[in-house]
Amino acid sequence: MAWLLLFAILLITTETALVSRFPALLRNFRYQSLCLALLTLLAAEREASPELYVIAGLLFGLKVLLIPHLFDVLIKRIGASEQVGLFLNTQVSLLLAGALGLLAWAFAGALIAAPAYLTQATLGIACYITLTGILLMVTRVKALAQVIGLLLTENGVFLAATIIPGGMPFFVEIALFFDILVSVMIFGLFIYRINAIFTHIDVSKLAGLKG
Repeated sequence: MAWLLLFAILLITTETALVSRFPALLRNFRYQSLCLALLTLLAAEREASPELYVIAGLLFGLKVLLIPHLFDVLIKRIGASEQVGLFLNTQVSLLLAGALGLLAWAFAGALIAAPAYLTQATLGIACYITLTGILLMVTRVKALAQVIGLLLTENGVFLAATIIPGGMPFFVEIALFFDILVSVMIFGLFIYRINAIFTHIDVSKLAGLKG
């Protein structure tokens, strides 16, 4: 089951690097977060850990339900275009995604011995998610898409933490989830104000404000 979820995360992350419409980007983030929640649930069942059950529940509630809902409300309020805006076309994005995947796998292979295939694959995919999130923040024009890139990066860090012996301390995980929620709300307010003042959320056009 873990292998199937990791493969699903890999496919979703690759598609995320290619999509040009915000609903598809938000849907992929929701599905990726759902797979992470299911992986955490499997770990909680395997280790009989109440803390991991709480983390899985928070992950599902915040990243699968609440945060996508907040983005949906924000999009309707500001009337934003569904296009995320691309600095690079789809073909170049695909090549970059492939290069990042190879880089992530090489990094994981250098850190983890070959017999630990599941751990190696988990770290490789975690690095791939993180790099893809950074790619979105750099190559997308719209501020909303860049926020999703930031959230993807955090998903990658979370997945990497699951293979560390003992993982992150429970209360650190809880604090991190609430930090993410507050950050999304602040970013949402910031994007709303940008749209209200400049009538768009295309950050590339803000370069004209430089003195």
